[in-house]
Amino acid sequence: MELFEALAQRYSYRGGYRRQPASRTDLRKILEAGIRAPSGCNAQTTTFVAVDDPEMIAKIAVIVDRPTVREAAALIVCVMETRAVYHDMSFGVEDCAVAAENVWLALTALGYASVWLDGALRLEGRAEKIGALLGVPPGSTARILMPIGVPAEPGVPRDRLPFEQRAFFNHWGSAAGGSGKD
Repeated sequence: MELFEALAQRYSYRGGYRRQPASRTDLRKILEAGIRAPSGCNAQTTTFVAVDDPEMIAKIAVIVDRPTVREAAALIVCVMETRAVYHDMSFGVEDCAVAAENVWLALTALGYASVWLDGALRLEGRAEKIGALLGVPPGSTARILMPIGVPAEPGVPRDRLPFEQRAFFNHWGSAAGGSGKD
């Protein structure tokens, strides 16, 4: 699948999955896409744990009880390191987010579906529980959980607001055509 097609086809999938495993070859490609994401000061503060062991998936599903987690062929856990990399600033959240988007585009291109679970991990100590289960070191946090699999039912990307309401040239609220330069 071509990049712009993957961008157009990506959607949040909250349903069940077919009983079809995710190959290690595909998982490596998906993780490589995440690793290739940019990061603040090239500090590379995002790491990943791919979980494809059914018993481990079941343990994580006890922590985050959702159909997409219970039925996933695999889980990708984006782990965020929060160390300062520029003056006193950490770009852990931003680095993790851009890496997760790369992961999502890659899994979409390979025919899988996912949903980005972040808020659910920040409740009831779930991130800490998943981190402990996976052996995440101190100073790092299991920030995003992405269950993946072949969707049981096809999903449809949600409509987006028109370009003219979300993007401008040279000034907020300007006509989308801007100066007319190409």
